[in-house]
Parts: sequence; structure tokens; C-alpha cells
Amino acid sequence: MRSRYSAYVLHLADYLLATWHASTRPSSESLSLQDDTRWLGLKIVHCSSPSKGRASVEFIARYKQLGFSAQKLHERSEFILEDGRWFYVNGDFL
Repeated sequence: MRSRYSAYVLHLADYLLATWHASTRPSSESLSLQDDTRWLGLKIVHCSSPSKGRASVEFIARYKQLGFSAQKLHERSEFILEDGRWFYVNGDFL
């Protein structure tokens, strides 16, 4: 989760796509990384691993876009372990 947050901060689209599970991965053209977004911080609220090879991470990411006040993204993300690597599957906004 932290590495994906860092990839958003650094606009590393290739890394985000490489860590996105193939079943839900968007095309590189549809992945939009906003140049006017400044990421302010990440707080991991809760992590759980309900079954082997699956995990969820609840987090709050704070950000600011040009001309707007600071916002927060509160999400529960689902991950799956394949071939020794964790992949982002999807997330629900909380």
C-alpha cells in the first residue's frame, strides 16, 4: 500500500499498473495521474488478512489540488498474493 501511495506521489504510472491485478487493471491510457495534485500524507487505519493470499488495507490519504482546499481519500483496498507478489485488486470508498 505504501509503495502504491508513493507511486501516486511520484507519478509512476508504470509501477501502479505493474502492481495492479490483471483482472482489474485499467489501460495505461485510462490511468489518470493529476499533475495539479499534491499528496500530503498517508495513514494506514487497519490491515487484515482474512484468508491466505488475500488482504485488505483501510487507509486515509490526504491531498490538495490546485485551487481547492485539502481533501481526503478514505478507502478499503483489496490485495491478492500471486507468485510471491501483492497486487491491488479493487477498493471501496468509505
